[in-house]
Amino acid sequence: MTHDSSRSTKPPAPNSRAGRWYLGCLGLVIALLGGLFIWLMARSFLRAREMRSWPEVACVIITSEVEERRHDENSPAEFRQDLSFGYEWQGVARTGDHLTLRGSPWSSKRELADQRVSQYPVGKMTTCRVDPANSDFAVLKPDSLAPGYSIWFPALFVLGGLGISFRAVFRRP
Repeated sequence: MTHDSSRSTKPPAPNSRAGRWYLGCLGLVIALLGGLFIWLMARSFLRAREMRSWPEVACVIITSEVEERRHDENSPAEFRQDLSFGYEWQGVARTGDHLTLRGSPWSSKRELADQRVSQYPVGKMTTCRVDPANSDFAVLKPDSLAPGYSIWFPALFVLGGLGISFRAVFRRP
């Protein structure tokens, strides 16, 4: 049995141009999705940081109770804290109703809403932050800065996606 060294035991290579285009496009899609999440997280972080610069004023809780809703008679009940507070801004008495920028979150657990109500009982003196650009808007709690601390994670997808695309396009066949 003789072995012919001129014959290759490798199967013929398929057209790799289509595969390279596929990987290049896949890498760009991954990078774009990572970029979208970076943008969303950066926007949340910058908004939360801006809220921390809003002036703090004294306020008093006017109402604080549990609100219940059902989307229809067959759906489970959802609960949230319904609250309002009074504050004074530049000599004018105002009222607010936002625990955070997005208001009070809904939950299927009544205990969470009860807990939030107990944190802000009627008559409690506390502080709120007033938006200087719109003094009719105030919040009791500014948003979290956590998105800024987690922005590195979607950045990995941007780098990885660009790496996939770069390698697919510039790799020699």
